[in-house]
Amino acid sequence: MLIVGYCFGIRSERRLCEEVHLNLAYRWFCRLGLEDAVPEHSTFSKNRHGRFRDSDVLRHVFESVVGRFMSEGLVKGEGFAIDASIIRADASSVRGVPGSEPIDWGCVNGQSRAVREYLEALEEANPASTEVAEKVETSTPPKRVSLTDSTASWTAAKGGLPFFAYSTNYLIGLQAGIIVDVEATPANRTHEVESTRTMIDRVERRHDLKPRRLAGDTAYGSAAMLAWMIEEKEIAPHVPVWDKTARKDNTLSSSEFKWDELANEDRCPTGHALCSDRRKFRNPRSRVTKAGTIIYRASQFDCESCSMKDRCCPNTPFRKIARSIHEAARDKTRRIAKTPEYNQSCRERKKVEMLFAHLNRILKLDRLRLRGPSGAHDEFLMAATAQNLRRMAKRLVPGSKQMNQAVA
Repeated sequence: MLIVGYCFGIRSERRLCEEVHLNLAYRWFCRLGLEDAVPEHSTFSKNRHGRFRDSDVLRHVFESVVGRFMSEGLVKGEGFAIDASIIRADASSVRGVPGSEPIDWGCVNGQSRAVREYLEALEEANPASTEVAEKVETSTPPKRVSLTDSTASWTAAKGGLPFFAYSTNYLIGLQAGIIVDVEATPANRTHEVESTRTMIDRVERRHDLKPRRLAGDTAYGSAAMLAWMIEEKEIAPHVPVWDKTARKDNTLSSSEFKWDELANEDRCPTGHALCSDRRKFRNPRSRVTKAGTIIYRASQFDCESCSMKDRCCPNTPFRKIARSIHEAARDKTRRIAKTPEYNQSCRERKKVEMLFAHLNRILKLDRLRLRGPSGAHDEFLMAATAQNLRRMAKRLVPGSKQMNQAVA
């Protein structure tokens, strides 16, 4: 019955029970006879918080559908695409407090299941703490925290008001646009990018499938992610490089400097060297910063007498360049971006955006009904399963396309 509800955009479980009671096709699909009683709507909640999550049956159903597509040859490891979409959480923006203020979770009236899951996750991360929620230290506290769904992120779409939300992350096969994996994360770019590793590893482990190329937008073009794809997974990243070295004041960018691998130094257009060390140390130093870069500096004497100083470093005594420790992966990705395959991936990547549009407009999943990370996990898995089943009906059932046109 849940599959019927998600396939046809029936968001209310009470209404779903009414529809199954009246619709003969729904009864046939659910293996209910004309005289059989339809389960009550409370049955869904009891099973969802019980045996469904204990056995992870929703993940099993989703992966079974993906396995059927693989057996039909519609999912191969030639090319995948990755993207994320923000979905509103079932949390009112009014019931939020500033993240910088301490919250006494024990005094929150009527703690929801989502809040209890949040506190349990904090206890697992900090088992020695007795007042975990008050003592957890975060480098960047959130702007607002929901008192009903604490894991939801405070975010805002461009030009709109902020709200609490989660992100659904899709990994799809470019051949037929099949969703091969889905992951629920907070609506945060860092979590969305990290979910890529989780999904690719899981697909490789569960289905023995790894893409030859992976398409994505600039958010997935960080140096660490590109190095992981190229060096660890041997996947060609068809992703724009996330590069902030371009300057807006018409001065020389770092791309105009020539890198010398053997000498471990950069060369400016006039031939002067930028080095990470000006002398040798008895104990060699890595010089790697917290941002994963190495700073290469020019000699102040060279810069002061240089004819191009006004175009290179007019406001500083010498020029310095931050070079990523994964710059080799970034350079390889830039070379891939000049190939015809990359242009093809950019066109095919639109299939992910089409799936998100279908998710919002047809399946009507623009706001979650369930709370907490487990609720988001369940809803996103069911929605992805419904989208795959609808595609399966069009591709694998003989005459389904003509039947749909006749009904229309």
